[in-house]
Amino acid sequence: MELDQNVWDFVQKHLKFSDEEMGKFKKDPRNKDVLSKAFGLLDKQIILEVVDSHGCNSHHLVGDKFYFDGFGNLLTELCPKRVCGYSLTSALMMVFCASEMLLAGSDPNQIRFKRAGCFDVGLECGGWGRIVLELRVEDKKRLPK
Repeated sequence: MELDQNVWDFVQKHLKFSDEEMGKFKKDPRNKDVLSKAFGLLDKQIILEVVDSHGCNSHHLVGDKFYFDGFGNLLTELCPKRVCGYSLTSALMMVFCASEMLLAGSDPNQIRFKRAGCFDVGLECGGWGRIVLELRVEDKKRLPK
């Protein structure tokens, strides 16, 4: 599939690439492949939902949701006021995997291991608390604005 020059121009401007950098970018066939499929990611949001919580210093509760766009960017305006960065460390691998599955044309909701936990091991194991996050991907139109 040939990409319209407007797509390349947009990417160059968006990434602030020089002409030389853009030439290098365009030579990598993976970039053309990703861009040809990227519009499908625009309509998706990746959600990490708290499904278990105990002793969380950030006070995350069951039902709290962290939203990402299809490209893996945290959508802070849809998230709780505070988002524990430590809780995202292992979960971000799932966000990356979901984006890759979308690009590959696979259903990211079929990820076999779709839960990750805060790296705090909880009071029982010498920590403070922990949360467990579960991943799912939805169309934007079903999500709150």
